[in-house]
Amino acid sequence: MNERALLRRIRVWLVVFIVCLVLSGLTAFPLVTEVRWAEDLLNAPASPAPEHLPALTEWIGRVRTGLDEADADHPFVLYGTDWLAFAHLVIAVAFYGPYRDPVRNIWVIEFGMIACAGIIPLALICGQIRDIPFWWTVIDMSFGVFGVIPLLVVRRMIKRLEAATAVDSPPAPR
Repeated sequence: MNERALLRRIRVWLVVFIVCLVLSGLTAFPLVTEVRWAEDLLNAPASPAPEHLPALTEWIGRVRTGLDEADADHPFVLYGTDWLAFAHLVIAVAFYGPYRDPVRNIWVIEFGMIACAGIIPLALICGQIRDIPFWWTVIDMSFGVFGVIPLLVVRRMIKRLEAATAVDSPPAPR
């Protein structure tokens, strides 16, 4: 594969990753509304969830109650999810560096891989402390597992691009 095609593939993967980060961040802003919608959907007359997924239905109901109470009595608590959303957006901006110059900014990819790995202990420790059901903790950990996959692919392609450009470049003068 030539360097131009490799660069294009790297950029496509990065755009997909950036879009996912942005969408993930944007969904943290309307959290109260989203959980209300989720509960309404799970409890709709045609929904099989109460019968087949009672733990999920119960958990979403508990989350909705907590968010409704926080929103009504302590809305400042939800400010934390606003910062969570902002952090996703800022991290997404950081991935513009590898988009522009993948070889020079491979460290951003590696930073993202470390962050994905960090999701696992965070979810296991904080999930336990915050009384999150283990099955939900597994869902949270999956973001790290699925998030690292495109980063591994991109890192491998960047290493190939680096090797290809090193062969094409003349040695640096001494």
